[in-house]
Amino acid sequence: MSLKSFCKFIITNVVLSMAIPGLAILPSKLHFLTEVGLISHALLLCYIENRFFNYSSIYYYGFEDEVMYPSYMVVVTTFVGLALVRILSVDHRIGPKAAWILTCLYSSKLAMLLITSKSVVWMSAVLLLAISPPVLLYKDKSRTASKMKAWQGYAHAAVVALSVWFCRETIFEALQWWNGRSPSDGLLLGFCILSMGLACIPIVALHFSHVLSAKRSLVLVVATGLLFILMQPPIPLSLTYRSDMIRAARQSADDISIYGFMATKPTWPSWLLILAILLTLAAVTSIIPIKYMVELRAFYSIAMGIALGVYISAEYFLQAAVLHALIVVTMVCATVFVVFTHFPSASSTKVLPWVFALLVALFPVTYLLEGQVRIKNFLGDSGFGDMGDEEKNLTTLLAVEGARTSLLGLYAAIFMLIALEIKFELASLMREKAHERGGIKHNQSGQSSSSSFPPRMRFMQQRRSSTVATFTIKRMAAEGAWMPAVGNVATVMCFAICLILNVNLTGGSNRAIFFLAPILLLLNQDSDFVAGFGDKQRYFPVTVVISAYLVVTALYSIWEDIWHGNAGWGLQIGGPDWLFAIKNLALLILTFPSHILFNRFVWSYQKQSDWMPLLTLPLNLPSVIITDVLKIRILGLLGIIYSLAQTLISRQQFISGLKYI
Repeated sequence: MSLKSFCKFIITNVVLSMAIPGLAILPSKLHFLTEVGLISHALLLCYIENRFFNYSSIYYYGFEDEVMYPSYMVVVTTFVGLALVRILSVDHRIGPKAAWILTCLYSSKLAMLLITSKSVVWMSAVLLLAISPPVLLYKDKSRTASKMKAWQGYAHAAVVALSVWFCRETIFEALQWWNGRSPSDGLLLGFCILSMGLACIPIVALHFSHVLSAKRSLVLVVATGLLFILMQPPIPLSLTYRSDMIRAARQSADDISIYGFMATKPTWPSWLLILAILLTLAAVTSIIPIKYMVELRAFYSIAMGIALGVYISAEYFLQAAVLHALIVVTMVCATVFVVFTHFPSASSTKVLPWVFALLVALFPVTYLLEGQVRIKNFLGDSGFGDMGDEEKNLTTLLAVEGARTSLLGLYAAIFMLIALEIKFELASLMREKAHERGGIKHNQSGQSSSSSFPPRMRFMQQRRSSTVATFTIKRMAAEGAWMPAVGNVATVMCFAICLILNVNLTGGSNRAIFFLAPILLLLNQDSDFVAGFGDKQRYFPVTVVISAYLVVTALYSIWEDIWHGNAGWGLQIGGPDWLFAIKNLALLILTFPSHILFNRFVWSYQKQSDWMPLLTLPLNLPSVIITDVLKIRILGLLGIIYSLAQTLISRQQFISGLKYI
């Protein structure tokens, strides 16, 4: 900015400042002149401060260390302007629309302190002018309904979208400043969509909070933006941002000179994951009415399975092409089972057990086929016994183990999801059955007094009692009896796979069993599974599995410590390994009584003698103090905790029973 132009702007601003007080005392019909003067003054002030603050060619006496316009001046002029707008608005010197425009203009100057961009003031002003009308212009508190009409809401949302698109270069510069390099197209588009969603929150929250579809659409838009930010999918060239500045930043060679050429993997599968998540959100929020249309439900579940299967295959098993079909079929079976278990149809109860059986059968086939195919391909390419190919052999074996571990994790997640879904459905059915029994008892108690009702009221009472939902319970008893068994199989398989993963990944961690055992809480009451197992015994599998796992791993640790690959002199009577084994086995056996008593108590919850748990408690002290195996020490500590817990629970049951005597 030249000195001549600077003087012109300053003089114009001073003239406006002197004229506005005179315009303010004019009659109310001429208050628009005051508003025009204030808006012109604010625009000119924003322009001058933007030129002073963001353009580095103006310095005080040519010294570049001292900027002519410091940051605190921006803050002072901003808050002074906002205070004057507030005072004039309260005194009715200016209208609400002028106050809205002035508030946005003065507030937009603060963006200069956060983002170093020459156009950030005007972009911020545009965004504030688009976002703030639902907050500042619709203040009719006397109306309980929506203060904004539907077409106004759509218009404001469209203006917000256009303003965010208009400010895309500023968003690009902000992301570039934050990341230190040019953001990807997916990241930029994600932030634009997220900004649109967040900017529409005042519209929905203040004016359409009673409209459920508006809330669902807003959640879907925000979720889409977050998914684009996290996944950063590739954007086709036809959807570029039509910006010379962004195009110039894309063509810069700085990234290559700094970071070099980096190997890239295909990113198109991220579109499939985004599609699957958005379909799930649309179904959960009832935007897609899969609850009421069986055909749409089937199409939705198959589409979800295909999208997830192709994504997993392309992202994690790209080199094993033969597994792609099996993984896609597995995911389709899983999604069909989960969707139709949650929203059953007339024939789904007969088909779903076979779908689960196919899913279980695919697990070993996929697991074994993955390694066999890779090793066979490797053997066909090169000789396995060549010494020069040892590194390649090791790489192939590691790839096979890694792929198999990924498959185990995938199937563990699938079986966990199925077990959770069945547990949820069975709990819902039990609540419905309890509600039905309560309704029947209520109807039976009301029959004695129904004779005093008028005939019309008696008919209404009978009709209301006949509307109790009994179809689901009867259908469950007739055709859905497979659900507890399927849930138990899924739970056991998930737990077993997690144990295998624990051994493969951590070498059999002691702490892992305390996190994995609660999976067995998903077991359901099933007489075919364990006789007498019910809701009262739901904690028994957890405690008994922890005890059994620690005992087995303790025995394995003892055997591993004394066995050195052959039956050497260490196993002879009197040798050090023999003494080690005898001592630790004896200490391990000393922990059994406490665990046996506590597991029996958890199964039956019957009060036993108070002295029995306390009598077995000292047996665990030697195992804690003098053992050489960590797992035996953990068993001893658990035995002490079990004995104390059993004593306290029995005492509490005794005290609770005395209250009813």
